[in-house]
Parts: sequence; structure tokens; C-alpha cells
Amino acid sequence: MDLKERIRRSPQEDGGALGSSLAAAASPRGRKAAAGAETTTAAAVVACVLLLLLLAGCSAARRGRGFLDDADSSSGLSDADDLRLLRRPRDDDGTTGSAEVVKDKLLGGLLVPGFDEESCLSRYQSVLYRKTSSHFPSAYLLERLREHEALQKKCGPHTELYKEAVEQLNSGQAVKVMGCNYLVWIAYSGLGNRILTIASAFLYAILTNRVLLVDGDNGTADLLCEPFLGTSWLLPSDFPMKQFKNFSIDSPDSYGKMLKNKAIHSNPAFLYLHLAHDYGHHDKLFFCEDNQQYLQTIPWLFLKSDNYFVPSLFLIPAYQEELTRLFPQKDVVFHHLGRYLFHPSNVVWGMITRYYDSYLARADEKLGIQIRVFDTETGPFQHVLDQVLACTLKEHLLPEVHTQQPIVSQRNARLKVVLITSLNSGYYEKFRNMYWEHPTTNGEVISFHQPSHEEHQKSDRKMHNMKAWAEIYLLSLSDVMVTSAWSTFGYVAQGLSGLKPWLLFKPENHTAPDPPCRQVLSMEPCFHAPPFYDCKAKRGADTGKIVPHVRHCEDMSWGLKLVDQSEL
Repeated sequence: MDLKERIRRSPQEDGGALGSSLAAAASPRGRKAAAGAETTTAAAVVACVLLLLLLAGCSAARRGRGFLDDADSSSGLSDADDLRLLRRPRDDDGTTGSAEVVKDKLLGGLLVPGFDEESCLSRYQSVLYRKTSSHFPSAYLLERLREHEALQKKCGPHTELYKEAVEQLNSGQAVKVMGCNYLVWIAYSGLGNRILTIASAFLYAILTNRVLLVDGDNGTADLLCEPFLGTSWLLPSDFPMKQFKNFSIDSPDSYGKMLKNKAIHSNPAFLYLHLAHDYGHHDKLFFCEDNQQYLQTIPWLFLKSDNYFVPSLFLIPAYQEELTRLFPQKDVVFHHLGRYLFHPSNVVWGMITRYYDSYLARADEKLGIQIRVFDTETGPFQHVLDQVLACTLKEHLLPEVHTQQPIVSQRNARLKVVLITSLNSGYYEKFRNMYWEHPTTNGEVISFHQPSHEEHQKSDRKMHNMKAWAEIYLLSLSDVMVTSAWSTFGYVAQGLSGLKPWLLFKPENHTAPDPPCRQVLSMEPCFHAPPFYDCKAKRGADTGKIVPHVRHCEDMSWGLKLVDQSEL
């Protein structure tokens, strides 16, 4: 059996028919009616009762039209709240259907009903804070997600199959256990990198029918809800093989190291995949089809990365057909997988909603500006402020100000709220003072807010990561977005939002670039350290010119990103 045949299992092998989990049945909610007035004749009593029953039935029928009404009744959300962010159903041809609105708390089928809502409030409440996405997941992606959920439940932690697999791992045996193979993601690098690499690992797990287990030691459980119903994706704390946390490029169990030393042997119990920024030529052979064929025989794979390596998966011939079926629109991979996987924990969700309701909810428009400066000196820097100002004014994201005329704003002026995320508070203060001291030329009221300013990245601190995750999510709730080059923080926000942000080019020599920014071709993150290798020809190659939907990034000329051909 070749690799392409291994990619796709039959539904029977993955847990049977699962289509019933795509949606929950709607059930009408009727109103109880009572008639207290006494009547003088039996005929009048009967007539009143019949009339009230008819009215109650009409009300129940009207209210029962909504999608997942019974699920909504347990969420504590009012009808007024439900109507904030709704969308119309779509016909099979992709066009908008009837004028009747439907609730989309399942994000077009990405999510499934049945979770305990109190354990993860953000999962079903996010639709109340985010504009409805214009990008719809393919039916095939939904099918494969349901199948993968069944696999995670069948082989996940504390199941008998998992226990058998762990026993075989301890013994050094490489016998597969009832189709249960595993990919263990090792926590590494900053929060933005971690989120992007989990998404990459998850897609690889889908392609190779592996159970994804996440190392939770770096606070993953404090930041994210469980994404799979009825099971956990967290690697149990009693996992016996503790040395995986110390795996590195030079570990003897590193696949790249073994290739380099020509020490590959048949059927090892596990292998370590080093896909971090410092990986070498032999590590990068992971992206060659022949090597993928071999890796399919290994029950346990341990992965460490700080890269969004999805674009290079699209260059592996054996996976191309499957990926095209999963993502007919190529630039929405992280948008769909990110919204499926990454739901803020209740603590973080509380931080998000309190800030949003306090400062952002009443805006006519929300502009998010993410400023990340890769400089060893302490800011704020004037050239960065000049660049951000030049970009936002040139692209009409912010209005000009009158420096001479003290114009008084209208009482009912349009309110634009600007959310600034930065490690430094100086940029926020300068922008706030500029629009406080001078009126806008168009009469808009501009309000600036910055949730935190940590000064330095502290990826090993729990509260720092909670604030970072809350700010990424708040940024993703913007209507328009400006992000910084090379920043995975910005990549995650734009991917969750479904927006194509204005990208601030990286300054050189403390000079603002000209032009200061441009709008990106796609919302997809950039793979910062891709291989430049033609696996068939066994020589160097420009991997940004092999297929039309994998191009070089706007902010990093050697990086790779997915784009949709309709945008070219």
C-alpha cells in the first residue's frame, strides 16, 4: 500500500457514520398561556381556549425556526444577543438562500454540539463578538474533522488502546495498536509560534491519521479549552517517557540525525522530528514523499517546531489531492483550523469579554494595530511611529487631524475605536495624545486603548501568556487590522479574524520604509524557514515557484505562504 492510499481511511475504520454529529435537531420552544377571565357560557370558554392554543402554537412555530434553539436556551443568551451576529443559510451552489437568518454558533459546522458550555464559554459565545466569516469550510473538511474526532476518542488518553500503545512504547516494540498512531506536540517558543505549530501538527495528524497529543506543561491547559468532545488532547502527566522534553537537533532519536548518520533501521518504536528554525538539511527531508512513506510505519512521532510548516505540506505530492479536497480555497487553512482548535479558557475569555464590553463594544468601527519591533534597544522609536502613522493615514484607516483649527466634534459623531497591542506603551500614548489634542478633519471621534504593555516578551510566565492570548483574540475582533512583519502574534490574529491586514514592512537602519505598508494577498501565516529543495531532482530549488498557490511572503522574501489563485 503506497502513501497516497494510506492517507484516507474509510469511515468504517474511523468509527462509522458520523454525519449525525454535524448538527443538532432544533426543537420549538412554546410559551405557556393562561386565561384567567371567567366567562358566562361554556361556548365562550371553549372559544377562548382554542384561540389561545392557536396563538401559542404560532409563537412556538415561529421561534422553532432557529438553528439549535434548544442548545441556545442553555447558554443564557437573550434573543437580542443572538441577533447581533447572524448569517443567512446558503444554498448548495454557495449562494445566499432565504431571507430567514440562522444562528451560527457551530461556525458553519466546524464545531459540534454536546460540549458542556460552562466548561468553555468561548466555544459557543464567540459568535456574539465576531463578525460572521465569509469563508465556509468544505463539506469534506467537516467530514474529516468528524472522523478525526472519533479517532481521538477511540485512541485518546486513558483508553485501553492508548494504554496498550504506551506499554509497547515502553517495551520498544513497534507493532501498531489497532490503527492507533500518535503525534506528540512538544511545547516550544512563544505563544504565537505555539499556536501556529499546533495547527500545523493537527493538519499533519489529519493527513496521516494520527492522534494529536499536546504537551501541556507550558500552560496550554490554562490558555485553551479542549477541542475534542469526549476526550482530551493533553498528554497525560503520567506519560512514562519523560526525556522527550529534552529532544533536540542532536538527539540520537532525531530523524534528521539518523538520516545524516545513515543509521535508519526498520520499525523503531518512536522518532523525534526537529522542525524548528535551526533545523538542517536532513531534518528538512521530512517534507519529501519518500520519507513520509517511511514515517507512516512509526507508531509514535514527537514533534518540536516554531514554524507554521503547512505551506510545505502542500508541496508533498501524496498529500496534494487530499489537501485540495479539504481546502478548495487555499488561503483559509489556518482560519478554519484555528477557529476549530483554539478556544480561550474561561479565565482568558473573561479577560477578553470584560475588555471588549468596556472599551470596544460601542464602536462604529474597530481598528486593530499590532506593533512588534525586533530591536534590542528600548522603544518607542520615532521611525516606527512615523511608519504606523504614514500607513494608517495613506490607506485612510485613520483620519487626518486639524493642527490649527479647534473644531468641536458633533455629539453624535461616528466613533472609531483603535486597539493597540504592543510590548511598549509609548506608541499608544503618542497616538492618544495626537487625537486628544487635535480634532479630526472628518469629525470622527477616535478612541485609543491598549490592554497591556509588558515591555519584554516573557513566554515562560503564565499571566504574560494569558494577556498575550487575550490580546491576540481581541485584535482578531477588529473590523480592519494593521500588523507587523515577521510577527506570529499578528499572523494568529489575522487568521482567526479572516481579514487581510495591512502589513507594516520591517524597518531597516532605524528608517521608516517607503511604502510603509501594503495589504497582504492572503490571511495565511508565513512559513519562516521552509526548505529549498526539490525532492525528486535531489537538488536545491525555489519552493515558492513550484505550485501557484504556494508563494513567497510579503514580509519575508524567503518565506512561504498559501494564497488563493483567485487573488493572484
